[in-house]
Amino acid sequence: MAVTAFDPISQAGIASQLRYRPEVGLVEEPVDAAVVLVVVDRIDDQSLQAIRAAGRRGGARVVVVATQIDSRDLLTAVEAGCCGVLRRVEAVPERLITAVRVAVAGDGTLPPDLLGRLLEQIGRLQRDALGPLLTPGLSKREVAVLRMVADGKATSEIASTLCYSERTVKNILHDVTTRLQVRNRAQAVAYAVREGLI
Repeated sequence: MAVTAFDPISQAGIASQLRYRPEVGLVEEPVDAAVVLVVVDRIDDQSLQAIRAAGRRGGARVVVVATQIDSRDLLTAVEAGCCGVLRRVEAVPERLITAVRVAVAGDGTLPPDLLGRLLEQIGRLQRDALGPLLTPGLSKREVAVLRMVADGKATSEIASTLCYSERTVKNILHDVTTRLQVRNRAQAVAYAVREGLI
């Protein structure tokens, strides 16, 4: 794991929280990392370039730690290639480590309140401007699973609620991400919301 930030104090602060934690291995160069924490004040053009660059270096998974983020920023950051977002105020060592583990596992971490507002905003835009869209290529169970992912549910919760095994839920998500040509759950949800599929 590596940390990248626009100011040295933020970079040193996050790195110092994780440097001596045995759960993660901190490296200096993002090119050597499986996960890169990108620390920003807010999502702007410079931040988006950093997210894209971090993801291109060796195919690292990107988790954004931002001081300010809203639902529009969230969609923009996910489209740029991040698989997780944390507010800086919530970026305590345990949360950072959890976000890194989740990213390594191929999943994403998003603030549930922002995701809810994002879904509401997209739904309103769809109703007002686009009208109802069809859901080509997604079955009812795929839509149900994606909606639960959007609500912040873990794989085990989704499996329990829908009476599926966890393996079935993972297979459904793998099929959807492959078909939509996205890298992770967060991007699948963002794509599905943007296209009006959920």
